[in-house]
Amino acid sequence: MTSQLEMQLGKNGLTQSFLEEIKKRFEKPELKNIKISVLKSARESRDDVKKYADELKNFLGNKFTYRIIGFSIFLKKWRKSRE
Repeated sequence: MTSQLEMQLGKNGLTQSFLEEIKKRFEKPELKNIKISVLKSARESRDDVKKYADELKNFLGNKFTYRIIGFSIFLKKWRKSRE
């Protein structure tokens, strides 16, 4: 059974501390998924959500993929690299 953590991305956007927190949370072996809700104060359109998701994936590396549903980003950690 995979567990999922929920986080919110607010008006400060993707700060270094937010990125480090996500990386730290994924170091726990039982955590495979994180749902990030992008609040209204952090976005103007759906393009902003896509931009945030791309930045997160670039920061985390090839073992991670994402899916955007509405204004939420679902990050998933895999065992092996995904291209």
